[in-house]
Amino acid sequence: MTMRLIQHQKFLYAAYKPYQTLLIGYVLGLVILSMSRGLLFIWHWDRVSAAGNVIELLALGLRADVIQMGYLTLPILLMAPLLTNKFGQDLWLKIQVSWLVVALSFLIFMEAATPAFILQYDLRPNRLFIEYLRYPQEVFSTLWGGFKFWVIASTLILALSVVLLVKVARYLHARQTSKTFSFRAALMLWPLLVVLEIVGIRSTLAHRPANPAFFAVTSDALVNDLIINSAYSVEYALYNLRHEADATAIYGDMLLAEILTEVKAQPHLAGKQFPSTSYPTLHFNQASVVTSKPKNIVVILEESLGATFVESLGGIPVTPNLEQLKQEGWWFTRLYATGTRSVRGIEAVISSFMPTPARSTVKLSLSQRNFYTAASLLAEHGYFTEFLYGGETHFDNMQSFFSGNGFQSTLGIESIKNPQFVGSWGASDGDLFQLAHQRFSELAETDVPFFSLVFTSSNHEPFEFPDNTIELYNQPQQSVENAVKYADYALGKFIQQAKQSNYWEDTIFLIVADHDTRVYGDELVPIDKFHIPGLILGHSIAPKMVDAITSQIDLLPTVISLAGVSSFTPSLGQDLSSDEAPPANRAMMQFGNNYAWLTDSSSAILTPNGAITGHYDFAVKRFVSDSHAQESVVKQAKAHALLPSWLYRNKAYNTCQSNEGTTLSGC
Repeated sequence: MTMRLIQHQKFLYAAYKPYQTLLIGYVLGLVILSMSRGLLFIWHWDRVSAAGNVIELLALGLRADVIQMGYLTLPILLMAPLLTNKFGQDLWLKIQVSWLVVALSFLIFMEAATPAFILQYDLRPNRLFIEYLRYPQEVFSTLWGGFKFWVIASTLILALSVVLLVKVARYLHARQTSKTFSFRAALMLWPLLVVLEIVGIRSTLAHRPANPAFFAVTSDALVNDLIINSAYSVEYALYNLRHEADATAIYGDMLLAEILTEVKAQPHLAGKQFPSTSYPTLHFNQASVVTSKPKNIVVILEESLGATFVESLGGIPVTPNLEQLKQEGWWFTRLYATGTRSVRGIEAVISSFMPTPARSTVKLSLSQRNFYTAASLLAEHGYFTEFLYGGETHFDNMQSFFSGNGFQSTLGIESIKNPQFVGSWGASDGDLFQLAHQRFSELAETDVPFFSLVFTSSNHEPFEFPDNTIELYNQPQQSVENAVKYADYALGKFIQQAKQSNYWEDTIFLIVADHDTRVYGDELVPIDKFHIPGLILGHSIAPKMVDAITSQIDLLPTVISLAGVSSFTPSLGQDLSSDEAPPANRAMMQFGNNYAWLTDSSSAILTPNGAITGHYDFAVKRFVSDSHAQESVVKQAKAHALLPSWLYRNKAYNTCQSNEGTTLSGC
């Protein structure tokens, strides 16, 4: 009996020996990820402990780590039958030790990069992490300016880890090179290891394997993210990039006819005619103002200027100029952004396009031409259209999207001569507004109305702006509060200059934020952090307070109507200047894979795991769920979440004119 036991032990050791480095690396990976999660849990202990049983959350995290390590080890393991024989043993050992260093360094790098990303986005690295890799100069400037400690700490952690991993790899390699191992024993153990890896990767016996949504077990989006690991989060984002057109399938299917019925039942659309089957949202909007000549339109899109920084909206007092200007035009008290990124704000404001879980249409391939924008519509009506930016216009694919969809001119930092101040993201807002004033003065001398988008950038990490321009709100100078105060100062100075210009009387200005800064919170969708200021201003605009819940998608339909332009439009935003229907009183917000549908009464949050209904308490600024789901509000939310993806995939979001001026089919 003892002899047989010894023989079994020898066989097991012989079977284990060829996979030693791989298995040790697997265990080390689990240890590294668990340690990192533990530290992140301690950092956010208040939110983690409030979200659920910490031991259960850690165990769930270990499950996610098993999936991640399975992804990393399975490709190597599948090579074993070809290389564990006497001819391939040396190569097999070299592959394993190289894998150990590279794979574990990758895990450590992702975890080391996580704290800075959380500080910025209140989430683990995700799709944004991938997208920003395309802009290393801007990203490094941002990181160095705002997260210098984490850049240095991450670099040191990674460097030290690589040195240690190389030493471990050399030690393991030295132990094995002097010994051969049994091909027969290795081959017998191999199927078991493969099956265990596959079971670990699936992590469930359900029809679909586990994915990040499987680990979303709390109402706090950050805690849900902390449960998984950053490598898994980024890898899943990469996988989803291939399937973005179908991203809203995470909310379930719905017939197009049912979607359109729900959407067209909105108060501002109920009386409209929709003549095209190919462009199902296309309808005619009659301007509320009759003019002999259409007004010029200027959109000032303010970077990261959330309600957080507007005292009358519940924020801090760092926007005195905006507070003064709100007395002179249409001021929106309950306006909400559709997302958390600049391109999402551009999409909502300029295209009046509703958000999806996919990337913004500013970046997607099917929307680079013949996709509706206010510029393409106004160009059909004889407007000259232009985009002005203080940085590089190629950033976030803006140049491509704008030039392909109605903008006849795009001007960036190269057009700003002798700027007063240039930071990481380009020329200061003051320099940008000087360019804008110069351009508008020139264009006003012609008989052609103009539409211009001015996109600011001074209020962006690392918050750089000219010295001695404002009285600082706090220390140090490079804080978000001071950057906002400078942005407000530059805006106020520009409007003051515009009032004395040759274009003021014939121009309508829309001033709006693209999103708030650092959208975070312990909710599935932190609705309060989507609250932004909005103002329609101009010589012809009488002061008005708009208290209805509104979305960014409503703004340009309203401004275009006030400018005296009647037109066919695919936009589902409401013309708030029209007397035909009451305000829609709704807004929609995309936060990762979660979608919020906000109204005065019933609201809903769609998640990959289902829908939660309730209402938003404006007094305490929190979503309060109901015990019973309300089917009608879920259908409304789902229809509005699914429709934009359908419109994008089917190239069905445009007017009847292509960018070349030809009539589109189906109109």
